[in-house]
Amino acid sequence: MSQILIGKSDKEIYLLGKYANRHGMIAGATGTGKSVSLMVLAEGFSKLGVPVFLADVKGDLAGLSEVGAMNDKLKARIDKLGIQWTASANPVVFWDIYGKSGHPVRTTISEMGPTLLGRLMELNDTQQGVLEIAFKAADDKGLLLLDLKDLRSLLVWASENAKDISQHYGLISPTSIAAIQRAVLSLDQAGADQFFGEPALDLADFMRQDLSGRGIVNILAADQLILKPKLYTTFLLWMLSELFEKLPEVGDLDQPKLVFFFDEAHLLFDDAPASLRQRVEQVVRLIRSKGVGVYFCSQNPDDVPDVILGQMGNRIQHALRAFTPRDQKAVKAAAETFAPNPKIKVVEAITQLGVGEALVSTLQEGGVPMPVERAFIVSPGCRIGAITPEERSAVRTRSPVGGKYDTAIDRESAFETLNQRAQQSTPPPAPNAPSQGGTAQQGGGWMDTAKDMIFGTSRRQGMLETMAKSVVRNAGGQIGRSILRGVLGSMSRR
Repeated sequence: MSQILIGKSDKEIYLLGKYANRHGMIAGATGTGKSVSLMVLAEGFSKLGVPVFLADVKGDLAGLSEVGAMNDKLKARIDKLGIQWTASANPVVFWDIYGKSGHPVRTTISEMGPTLLGRLMELNDTQQGVLEIAFKAADDKGLLLLDLKDLRSLLVWASENAKDISQHYGLISPTSIAAIQRAVLSLDQAGADQFFGEPALDLADFMRQDLSGRGIVNILAADQLILKPKLYTTFLLWMLSELFEKLPEVGDLDQPKLVFFFDEAHLLFDDAPASLRQRVEQVVRLIRSKGVGVYFCSQNPDDVPDVILGQMGNRIQHALRAFTPRDQKAVKAAAETFAPNPKIKVVEAITQLGVGEALVSTLQEGGVPMPVERAFIVSPGCRIGAITPEERSAVRTRSPVGGKYDTAIDRESAFETLNQRAQQSTPPPAPNAPSQGGTAQQGGGWMDTAKDMIFGTSRRQGMLETMAKSVVRNAGGQIGRSILRGVLGSMSRR
């Protein structure tokens, strides 16, 4: 049976691979050891051959890529637990939306789709409908939407052709288009221009094993990304949605096909629009049947909405500090979510746990929650802590997917197509117009130039015509008209 050793009390506590796709929660105050618990689980899944994804907000999870080192503190803990420990690194691939600390992560506007984009930009129903009409018109016109400049060009084109589009697809208004354009600008300012483009991420590259059969640990460098909460939530929501839509139903497997860990999970829900919460709730409820496990890591259990928290079958609760009324409420809420154990007063224990100690409850045979146990978390075989830029660069150099994603591609798409069509629709200059800086030689010689001066052209009066009109304005009576007829008659005879 595939299982992961999590910790030890008076017995060893395991997470069963069979129930790992029932999701999980790692909670605890800052400095209590929850990041180490996350690393223990990630390393355990990798050893089982299960690929892992981590959003590394603080940069301390990158140590999974390096071999751990024995020291006095670690030796004392191993001796206390009475377990075997082997130093080992994990197969890691680093990712970064900005392309600095890992391979760039991109998707296209078309792959994101109007529904998800509309939810991301918090459009109302009318604006959402206009965006969907614009996407439909783009499909019918063969306009490829890859990045934000394509989306901007599409919106400008839709505004200029609003009457025709309204007749064929439904009413669109300049006001709604302007609102969408402002939302696109907001996305651009949040750094989304780095996220939209090609080559787009193939999620199959997240679900890989190395040559020895160990699952690849995919680490997203999110220390800078987390400063742009809207873009951060966009990426996570897109990734979950893509997995949910593309992976086939597999039911309950002996172990998951992929496991996601979201560190600092409260940032996923802070100030998130209601549509985003609803989408995450839907995906978390249903993605289990796709063979994907989702694990949230945050300070308080109530950082995660109750609907999602109720889906967490595997729980690791580190110490909480009950200094404020909110903290006390969080302690009680956390205690009530555990399967009771007569030997443990959970409310008291949560505030008394030491660093590296936790209350643990996992699903056992039949999917039954194990009564909560107070346990010491085991130590991972990798390094606990950050790595140097040189070590990160070395890992990136060995990556099997670097050649696929490191170089951006900007192929012809809606932006270029619409610009070409606009240029083709511009009327050419009049054929008889003189070219800029024209000379007598360019106009066919000095004779042609003199003729144009005397008789005029289609755009300019000649000398004789100018004189004739002057006579008309200044002459009065029959004498003036006679002179005019004589001049015009002599012109016609010429």
